[in-house]
Amino acid sequence: MNILFVCDAIDPSLGGGTAERTFQMAQALQRAGAQCALFATNVGLSERRRHELDTLETLLVPSLSRRFFLPKVSPARLAALVRKADVVQITGHWSWLGALAGILAMLQGKPYVYCPAGSLRIFGRSALIKRFYNLLIGRRLVRNAACCITTTEQEREQFHAYGVPDARIALLPNGVDDRLPDDLDPLRARQRYGLGDEPLLLFLGRLSPIKGPDLLIEAFAEVRSRHPRARLLLAGPDSGQGEALRRQVQQLGLNAAVGFTGHLEWHEKCDLLAAADLLVIPSRHEVMSLVVLEAGLVGTPALLTDQCGFDEVEQVGGGRVVAANAAALARGLNDMLDTAAALPACGARLQRLVLDCYTWKSLTRRCLELYAQLTGKPVP
Repeated sequence: MNILFVCDAIDPSLGGGTAERTFQMAQALQRAGAQCALFATNVGLSERRRHELDTLETLLVPSLSRRFFLPKVSPARLAALVRKADVVQITGHWSWLGALAGILAMLQGKPYVYCPAGSLRIFGRSALIKRFYNLLIGRRLVRNAACCITTTEQEREQFHAYGVPDARIALLPNGVDDRLPDDLDPLRARQRYGLGDEPLLLFLGRLSPIKGPDLLIEAFAEVRSRHPRARLLLAGPDSGQGEALRRQVQQLGLNAAVGFTGHLEWHEKCDLLAAADLLVIPSRHEVMSLVVLEAGLVGTPALLTDQCGFDEVEQVGGGRVVAANAAALARGLNDMLDTAAALPACGARLQRLVLDCYTWKSLTRRCLELYAQLTGKPVP
């Protein structure tokens, strides 16, 4: 079975969770016997990720815009990749790469699977451009997909708004590769950021309003009176909010307690997740946070908002789920820091959930069975 994956950027420094989901899914399916190819831009592509892609056939093209990912690509080259594929997997909405691949798949009569990864709603910047995109091609891409992938049940209603019936929607949650670095070392991360044994709260994600780091900083300011030793690290690339967040930290007098790390490579991220007492995901909107799964791999509990689509974290006792506002986040942080001795047990429960249900090892079969159903090809 030949599968063509399509996404804007394949390096997590720019593509975030969408890039990592696409990469890990392609690698897992390749290991299971499928033939996988990738179409993406080369924007932000690191040498490490370029090396990791050696096992896949790739079409990595320049972009005419770093913000909008306008691919500079020969339609004939892309058409050849689509022609070779049995099924095309498009991840992310608001994507000109996805639009090109989807149009070519329709013209060639190839089935394509559409996974917007929670991005169907118009949110944040460029609202007019997004409305134009939907009018021009976006809605057609969603409606004409052979199957639409939802990562949580909460996302299903977004497809309904685009006119997609339940019969063409399949649930496939986020997954993670359960192979951790051999030299995982949380102490190394604490030393790197000048930490001793202080309680460490970790935000891991893009510095963008949709991810809610400003809500977390406001909540952290409230928590400091009860937990003055607590530290907060915000780890992730700046997606337009970094300067405003640094001003907020300064205005609240938190300079000594809050740090910014920038983008982290995989081994650095694993070290820091293992070093943290608590991962905090304050998102205003997100579909099943991939970072929570990564925290679970190393046994770190999580506090996340009810906009993340992953309430199971609280149901299994692996953390807390609160409303997406600063006051609720502050209450959740205080409650969890007040019972800090129980945090390792919470992390162990989250780890069990992730290992049992959310690794690509356990999800790969579901992917292959879906593709087989759409293409008539046997499962590898």
